[in-house]
Amino acid sequence: MLVNYLFSLLALLAGAGVAIQSQINGELGKRVGPLEASLISFTIGTITLFVLVLLFGKGGIPSIASVPKWQLVGGLFGAFFVAVITLCVPKIGVSLTLLVAITGQIIIGAIINHYGLFGAAAMPISMQKLAAIGLMLTAIAIYNH
Repeated sequence: MLVNYLFSLLALLAGAGVAIQSQINGELGKRVGPLEASLISFTIGTITLFVLVLLFGKGGIPSIASVPKWQLVGGLFGAFFVAVITLCVPKIGVSLTLLVAITGQIIIGAIINHYGLFGAAAMPISMQKLAAIGLMLTAIAIYNH
């Protein structure tokens, strides 16, 4: 149980970081362009990950040749996410942008879990989860007005 709380705290911190990153990238995007800001963000992130892999990596990079090719497209979704967030934040603000983005993540996450897609463990969607998604959609409508 303690492990769940620790990982939840870590995810909470990551979410806070996304909010800060979104505003920073939005401001940078106003100065250099949204795609350019996304590229700068990804470049700095890539350099950071390169250093982390050098220091703490487990040597698994050569295994890239043997993984299913569909597992290599995750970066495309990351680039799309950063570019869209960078474009939307200056227009509708950090909180609404992230509320809508998180709602999209929850909806697709529930579908992935329900059907066990992409290697996920199958976790049937419950009425409580559907109600929570409905509340998130309602929150978007309320927040938007």
